[in-house]
Amino acid sequence: MAQDTINLTLEPRTITGKAVKRLRKSGKIPAVIHDHGRPSIIVEVDSLNMQRVYQQAGKHHPLNLDAGGKSYTALIKNVEYDPHMHHISHVVFNAVAADQVVEAEVPVEPKYQADNAASPAERSGLIVLTNLESVEVEALPKDLPDVIFYDAEKLVEIGDQVSVADLIVPANVTIKTEPTHAIATVYEPSALAAKNESAGGEVQEEVPSEEESAEETQPEGDKTELEQGTTSKQ
Repeated sequence: MAQDTINLTLEPRTITGKAVKRLRKSGKIPAVIHDHGRPSIIVEVDSLNMQRVYQQAGKHHPLNLDAGGKSYTALIKNVEYDPHMHHISHVVFNAVAADQVVEAEVPVEPKYQADNAASPAERSGLIVLTNLESVEVEALPKDLPDVIFYDAEKLVEIGDQVSVADLIVPANVTIKTEPTHAIATVYEPSALAAKNESAGGEVQEEVPSEEESAEETQPEGDKTELEQGTTSKQ
């Protein structure tokens, strides 16, 4: 379970609207904390610290936030990236209570037998394609796992598949993702190559979300109302 303590310091933010571009250039990231229906808290965070914490916590590990001298337990709800620089450009945190069941996005990983680092299919020269890297779960913050495993020994022959229903689910955790959703599938290498070749097409450029786009374009006087209006989106 998510027992390790991860701390993050945030500062109150007065810069809003188009001026957040200057904030990012100074090494800070604009962020907002949604707090149980109360007005949202507009903050900023050091870019390097945020990158490090996101790598550790993902969207499933509770954080201890220090925001202008006030403490919050929170999950990272949403992270947006600059489509050109590939740096974090905006973060949304959701404050949570210890006795509040929360939804989170938890990574899934294969569990191998001792001394093996591959499934039976991979050991025989086949390819295992990952279809799903994370699942939505419900749990108390203290019960949120850092990862949920599946038994990779079930992947043996071409066409074998592991689905969400096959996950090894920890106690007190409820999986919200559809149980029939495939997690990993076994392919023959040449068949997979042919499939990839026939699936050509252009990759769409990442587009900022509605909230981030609004932050870039709204006049500074309207920005506080905009972010407070998102309080209920948890």
